[in-house]
Amino acid sequence: MKQKNIHSPAFKRITVTDPLFSHYTSIVAEKLIPYQWNVLNDCEPDTEKSFCVANFRIAAGEMEGSHRGMVFSDTDLYKWIETLAYCLERGEALEYKAHAEEMIELISRAQESDGYVNTYFSVNCPDRKWTNFTEGHELYSAGHLIEAAVAYFHATGNRHLLEVACRFADLIYIKFTSGGEFENACPGHQEIELALMKLSDCTGEKKYADLARHFLAVRGNSSRFLEKNLRDQGRNRIFPEFADYDARYAQSHLPPAEQTTAEGHAVRAMYMFSAMADVARTYGDDALVESCVRLWNNLTQKRMYITGGIGSSGYLERFTVDYDLPNDRMYCESCASVGLMMFGQRMAALTGDATYYDAVELALCNTVLAGIAAEGDKYFYVNPLEVWPDNCLTGTSMAHVKPVRQPWFACACCPANIARTLASLGQYIYAQDEKSVYINQYISSELCSDVRGAEISIKLHSDLLTDGKIQILIGSDKSQPFTLRIRIPSYLKNPAFLFNGKAITPVIENGYAVIAISREGEQVLEMQGSVAPNWMAANAKVRADAGKIALMYGPYVYCFEEADNGSGLPLLYASGSSCAVPDAPAEGLPGSMPTLVVQGKRLDSGVGDALYGSPSFRLSDVELKAVPYALWCNRTPGEMIVWLNAVVP
Repeated sequence: MKQKNIHSPAFKRITVTDPLFSHYTSIVAEKLIPYQWNVLNDCEPDTEKSFCVANFRIAAGEMEGSHRGMVFSDTDLYKWIETLAYCLERGEALEYKAHAEEMIELISRAQESDGYVNTYFSVNCPDRKWTNFTEGHELYSAGHLIEAAVAYFHATGNRHLLEVACRFADLIYIKFTSGGEFENACPGHQEIELALMKLSDCTGEKKYADLARHFLAVRGNSSRFLEKNLRDQGRNRIFPEFADYDARYAQSHLPPAEQTTAEGHAVRAMYMFSAMADVARTYGDDALVESCVRLWNNLTQKRMYITGGIGSSGYLERFTVDYDLPNDRMYCESCASVGLMMFGQRMAALTGDATYYDAVELALCNTVLAGIAAEGDKYFYVNPLEVWPDNCLTGTSMAHVKPVRQPWFACACCPANIARTLASLGQYIYAQDEKSVYINQYISSELCSDVRGAEISIKLHSDLLTDGKIQILIGSDKSQPFTLRIRIPSYLKNPAFLFNGKAITPVIENGYAVIAISREGEQVLEMQGSVAPNWMAANAKVRADAGKIALMYGPYVYCFEEADNGSGLPLLYASGSSCAVPDAPAEGLPGSMPTLVVQGKRLDSGVGDALYGSPSFRLSDVELKAVPYALWCNRTPGEMIVWLNAVVP
């Protein structure tokens, strides 16, 4: 496969103006950065303690004590710095730059003389460094340090954290490549692989990309390295739940190029698949390309929820088998949907195929947005499609499902991951190569960039959910030709185009409408199509959704909340032929998203207050109201359901 050179424009050159998404991108700088800073410093009241900054102070010799919190808690600070970097690049949250540089100095002081950085092992058990690859997360944490360093350097030009990251990466290169002490070892939790690819791009040092490729190459070999490494830990185990650990959990059951199904821990899988796509593109590795395509198809066609959520097991946050997609006790970690977005973006860059962005859009517009409260101060780790608050009980199999968002978590990967995704949202809207600009999401926004020596501007205004219209103002300071490639989403029916007021029929290539831009000045492109609410059914093999239907409007899945429809939501029925009518936005929800009103039914079994009795079923007419799943639980908490029972003709 001929590799593409598709990449993201600089974040500082993208401005999000969309009513819904600008709300979320603006609260990153206004609320998430200060709120998460307080949490990391353990000064946010009534919130789970982080111990993160304190751990670095202890590792730097500036405080007494032992490491507390998760073994990988260092990454919470790294992701905060990365998120802030994206804000700083756009000129936002500037008052927190001094805090970031204070933290960078602290991380530098906590770094050991050989380049090693990890507060858990440095403080609590320095004699066990590089011994527990399966549970220790040393390489995972190093990956997030690298990502933060690259982002901060791009945003500010400050090289200090980048130098810290390079010293650590150099140490890892020596220890883990051929001839090194751990040449057959691989990370228990993938992440460093994709981070090393970023570091290689940033520094121009090919050895970092070679190291990422090496970690993939040694994974899944016949030695069963991670399983053996876990057995060797004896009494030094970190995670008791790993008693049932198997090779599939960490995607080490087969070499990556031979894998055919999405297995194991969903976040680990997404980070590894993302790195596979990066490595495949850099090295022209056709075997990895073919594996990425197989894995993507299995993932999105047999193991993904309608919301773009992935990872159906509440035990060990993992995939199970094809079509096993329960709605009320699923996991669908927010981080996993962020990972799906990362994988899909890379597959589109690898292949030039716009259809990969269908799943990226699903994940973004549903699970990722649902993972954060409209106010920005509370989060979902788990994203179910059906919630009955009364049975979300601690100490049971439902303990992982929360009926309301939480202010923080002991394992705090999701809040920081959502923050860095929203802060860098522009990378999922636009891309470019040597002669083209790609529009991948219909999120109203503006782009300024350079293409073929010309300074170009794009002003995208989307009214897809109101009148099915997209308007794009295209400006160029030269007559140097370039092409605009506009993704045609699957839900947009009968698209028609006007260019400077005249109808055109553009070529459709790999899911993109291709329009040639060849003169300077401002030009206007309009795309008009039909976007209507529609009912969806699942494959008959999805047992949880048999006889059920779900409502979508464009890329947005809609849900039914107790606040609008009363309790007992599993008793609701609707016909797949009934018309869902857009109505005024629900009061108190951001973004002016319409509600959907549909005529439905409510079931009465006739049993009354008895636990069991003779059936006497009756269906009564009710008017049902649905809101975007992305915005659920931002009003009065209560029951929620996505899949309704279908009235069968």
